[in-house]
Amino acid sequence: QVRLVESGGGSTQTGGSLRLSCTASGDTYDNSCMGWFRQAPGKDREGVASIYTGNDRVFYADSVKGRFAISRDKSKRILYLQMDNLEPEDTAIYYCAAEDGFLGASGCLTAGPPGYNFWGRGTQVTVSS
Repeated sequence: QVRLVESGGGSTQTGGSLRLSCTASGDTYDNSCMGWFRQAPGKDREGVASIYTGNDRVFYADSVKGRFAISRDKSKRILYLQMDNLEPEDTAIYYCAAEDGFLGASGCLTAGPPGYNFWGRGTQVTVSS
């Protein structure tokens, strides 16, 4: 079982920056996907960025490319999401997620939420205009 706890959400204005952190504990898996997802009110949960722990290859949704960066500290078991040049459309609850190695690198982002087994409780990000 993997336990994930997010932190770092908050409020900012258009053009601002925030950094989210996700601390993992329990039985994490090598060669697996970890990712950030978000869900805005009235919308489906969507993938934002993911990383394949086997080689640290990263993947981004088109809507955040060039503005968000996913990274991890392997020794501390922390996943980060650096968010720059934020827009009101980025307002959502952001979730950290992990899976047990079934997806492979090619599925880290394309699998979407159904591909992930383990979820944090989420952290709110609000961007005002």
